[in-house]
Amino acid sequence: MYEPIRCEWAGGDPLYVTYHDDEWGVPVHDDRRLFEMLCLEGAQAGLAWITILRKRENYRMAFDNFDPVKVAGYDEAKVAALLTDPGIVRNRLKVNAFIRNARAFLAVQAEFGSFNAYIWQFINGAPIVNHWRSLRELPAQTPQAQAMSKDLKRRGFTFVGPTICYAFMQACGLVNDHIIDCFRHPDHKK
Repeated sequence: MYEPIRCEWAGGDPLYVTYHDDEWGVPVHDDRRLFEMLCLEGAQAGLAWITILRKRENYRMAFDNFDPVKVAGYDEAKVAALLTDPGIVRNRLKVNAFIRNARAFLAVQAEFGSFNAYIWQFINGAPIVNHWRSLRELPAQTPQAQAMSKDLKRRGFTFVGPTICYAFMQACGLVNDHIIDCFRHPDHKK
């Protein structure tokens, strides 16, 4: 049976493989999905991405399917309830960041018409396709991620450092960082 070549990080965990094959590097233009990924990338800070992937469905339930209007309205009672939920990472700073970021997200939507219009401007509206030969070549951040981080912070977002922003860019397809031998790289020869 044919097994395609994948980026090494996908490993053998079925959840990682599915995420790699179906999501990572695929351009996202849906505001709710962009909000979800921005939150989850922030939640991942200091943890392995697989930890967040395993909890993603729990996050969706706990945070009203990442509806930014609902999340922006959370109060202290809701925060207290979230901090008892074993299905998410129970870190007060990260939970509060989701709420703060929801409020900032809504302000960006009001200013730009959509978060999608705002976030894609950092790469001039078209995905950056890199041509890395190995994972060791991938940067932790780029000038675009640094600019995104700086502007998000200026707008009141938290847990959006340049490394988190670059991971968000990779996850949402603003950047395609599949190695050139990976079957998901656009230049891959089948």
